[in-house]
Amino acid sequence: MYQKLEQLCIKLSNENIQLIEKFSKYFLDYNSKVNLISKNDSNFLFEKHIFDSLAFNLFYTKYLNSNKEIKLMDIGTGGGFPALPIAFYYKNINVLAVDSINKKINFINTTAKDFDLKNITGTCKRVEELNSNLRESFDIITTRAMARLNIVLEYAIPYLKTNGFFIAYKSIKTEEEIQEAKNALKILNAKIIEKIEYSLPIDEENKRILIIIKKNAQTPKQYPRQNGLVKKNPL
Repeated sequence: MYQKLEQLCIKLSNENIQLIEKFSKYFLDYNSKVNLISKNDSNFLFEKHIFDSLAFNLFYTKYLNSNKEIKLMDIGTGGGFPALPIAFYYKNINVLAVDSINKKINFINTTAKDFDLKNITGTCKRVEELNSNLRESFDIITTRAMARLNIVLEYAIPYLKTNGFFIAYKSIKTEEEIQEAKNALKILNAKIIEKIEYSLPIDEENKRILIIIKKNAQTPKQYPRQNGLVKKNPL
């Protein structure tokens, strides 16, 4: 099963495989008590969540592929995807996992402690309420299954460094979202530079896409807007 990760240009050592198996067992046990993901999804933990998270490597090998220190923020991290698989696999990436639901952030921080992961921290906040000193400070921001593209752009782009990358995990059917995000991209000084397609190793509808967005200049200071305006009145 894990050999399917070769589709993502990932070759696992026996140690890596053992770590995936250990984490999977740990996650499923925790999930049975706390309900981080649905029961149906938990039956496909590797295929739908771990594999999907590690599709990040299709971006990484093309645009970075170095061992330099990288700061990454995962917005709306949920059960820790893609934040935790990225932290496990890339020791040079320091991850801040953000979610507004406390039980999910507790899981991130408990996992980091139990697996001695020094490169990931969880914080329980709405992203637009993060400390202002985090603005323009991340090399990469990710989000997966959170909201439509014009909404997540306003959450993400203000926290990226200029020339940083925002990676939106989406289903293959995203053309409508891309069209409605044109105004947000313009206002926030960002541009879609590539759409990387891949397939999950499952029988059902399995096409996925990474939308790679690059930030070209600083973000106007009024973004992200407060008081729920990002969702109520998208750019």
